Order: sequence, then structure tokens, then C-alpha cells
Amino acid sequence: MTVLVGLMSGTSLDGISAAVVRFRESGGEIGLDLLAFVSRPYSAAQRERIAAALVGASPLEYARLDFEIGAWLGDAAVAAIGEAGVARADIAAIASHGHTVWHDPPRATWQIGNAAVIAERTGIAVISDFRSRDVAAGGQGAPLVTIADAMLFNSPAKWRATLNLGGIANVQLIPPGSVVERASRDAVLASARAFDTGPGVGVIDAAVRTLVPGLAYDVGGALARRGTPVREVVDELLHDPYFSAPPPKSTGRELFTPHYVARLIESCRAAMPGCSSEDIIATATSLTARSIALAFEKFIPEPVDEVLVSGGGAKNPALFDAVREAVERSARASSSRVPAIALFESVFFDGEAKECVAFAFLGWLHLQGRTANVPGATGARGPRILGSFTPA
Repeated sequence: MTVLVGLMSGTSLDGISAAVVRFRESGGEIGLDLLAFVSRPYSAAQRERIAAALVGASPLEYARLDFEIGAWLGDAAVAAIGEAGVARADIAAIASHGHTVWHDPPRATWQIGNAAVIAERTGIAVISDFRSRDVAAGGQGAPLVTIADAMLFNSPAKWRATLNLGGIANVQLIPPGSVVERASRDAVLASARAFDTGPGVGVIDAAVRTLVPGLAYDVGGALARRGTPVREVVDELLHDPYFSAPPPKSTGRELFTPHYVARLIESCRAAMPGCSSEDIIATATSLTARSIALAFEKFIPEPVDEVLVSGGGAKNPALFDAVREAVERSARASSSRVPAIALFESVFFDGEAKECVAFAFLGWLHLQGRTANVPGATGARGPRILGSFTPA
């Protein structure tokens, strides 16, 4: 058995998450125990610094922020290890995604959160920079959690999709079958696909912060519930070429920028006189839901029986309901199979921990010398061992 810590700072800018995970393998079957999960929200000042860097900063600011985020990540790892009650000497490694500053595949990708700082802060080896090798191999560098979904969260009897509602939404399509035997594992990975569908909570959160100063996100979906989506604005935004581009594909704040959010707000006010902040937030929520439904309609011919939803957006009932209604409506309109849509935690564990667990698994694969990207998901030229190792 091997214990790792997975660290994640996502595009939603909500904070840092850390999970302590114990992996075990017997007869080709891999199991896990989630020993602890902690989430440390960013302060308003931290969030503003990161958001400002994402639209341009000086080399000095990038260098300092790289070290500071490394310290924040290290502190989160220490807190999670303390929560798990595991000795640091028993942690094989920390697997850190870092925070994405810019993602421009297949030309470049850049995550900050200095691995040496994490190692010094914790006294534990660090595996980081998971995306670069896949991008260097011609891939999108995302989604990378596909191998975890295929090997840890698959269903033996039915097609399952896992939908992560982070700052960006991504979907993993996992075929049925056992992953115990090498041949069946290879078959599952060969058939697995994944891609970013578009915005998750990133556009919603940005609209909330713009329209309701002092509020970081739509708590419980209450604002969206009180509003009415401006359908013609969503129709217009869905004409963006990204939504019609076939997978493999990935996106981020490079497309869904502050300017994009300002355009959404202005378009709502122009289209509907007297448009309220709640209407605009409902429109942003509808954009996420309908873009996911469009992705299912255009790019997912697999007979998906079940969709398990995770990420921070899964905690927003208004968004969860909008996604379910949009996907079901689209499936019925096209006479496709209507999948059951449920929370990831109804089958496994807290869905907010899922990506941390997945990156811990990527770190485990790195230590095993095993490849971790899924070319059918990222478009890379072939399977690669992901991550860079920084010793303790």
C-alpha cells in the first residue's frame, strides 16, 4: 500500500484542495482509501492576485506568485496529512497540479506553485507539472483525470460519464468492463474519451463577483433560482467556434476571460430591458448547462447510462438541475438514450475531492513508472509517463 497527497488549485479560483489517499493493488485490481480531504478557500486578496496574473503580470509578480502558491499548497498538504493522522515519513509523495496560468495546447501550458517550495515546506517528495509532457507529445494536456475515472470509477456493466463542474466543465466517457486483467484494462483505456465542454462555474462566479460585490459565488444557486435566463444571449454565445469544434479539445480562462463575462452582462442588459443581476446569473448558469447538453448531443454517441457529477458546481442545486434538465431535454429531442444524472458522491465519495484523488493517482502511476495520459482523451501521439519529480 502506498499513501500520496493530491493537491489541486482549480480555474474557479475558489481555493486549494488536498486529499490524502492510500492506494493498494492486488491481482491487477487497484483500490483506494480516501483518508482525509481538506479545502482551504482563497482570501479575497489572494483571489484578486491570481485573477490579475491570469490577464497579465510582470516577471517579478509571476516569480513571487509561483513561490507563494507553492507555500499555500504546501500548507494545505500539511493540514490534510494532519487530518489523516498519517506520519509524514509514511507519505510516498505529494502530487500537485498547481495553478494554471496559461493553457495553449499544443503549443504550451504553464502551471505555477513551485514544487521545491512544497518539498521544503513538507519534507516530502513532490511530483508536479503533469500537463507538459502530454502537450509536448502533441496533446491537449487535459483532461488528465481520464485514467483515474477509467481505472478507479468505471462500471463493469454500463457506459458511465463523469462530469466535473470546476471552473471549466469536462466530461469523461468510460466504457463498461473490468480493469483487473491487462487486456481488459487496455481495452477500457483505448475506448475512453474525454474533453472540456466549456465553462463550468467560472463564468457564473465571475458574473457574481462583478454584479454582487463581496460575494464570491452563487451560494446554493439562490441568485440563479430568482432569475430568468435570457435565452437569445445564450443562443448567441453558443455560436462560439469552441462549442462546435470536435474533441479532443480543452479550454480555460484564455477563452472565458473577464471580457467574455462583460460581454455576457452587456448582452443581457441590451436584450432585456430591466434585466436584473439575478437574470444575468441565471443566464450564465444556463450557458454552462446548455453547452454541456450540446456537447452530449454533438460529440457523445456512446450509449451513456449514467452521468456522475462532481466538482464545486455540483454543490450548486440550480446548476445541477439546469444541467440535468438540459441534457435530458436534448436527449429526448434527438431520440437518444436519456442517462440517469446523479452526484458522484452518491456512488463514491465527496465529489469535491475527486480531482485531488485523481492527481494523487497520477502521482502513484509516476512512482510506478506507468503511463498516465489517455491519447483518446488528449490527442497525444501516444501514452507518456507524466510529471516531474522533486526529491524531498
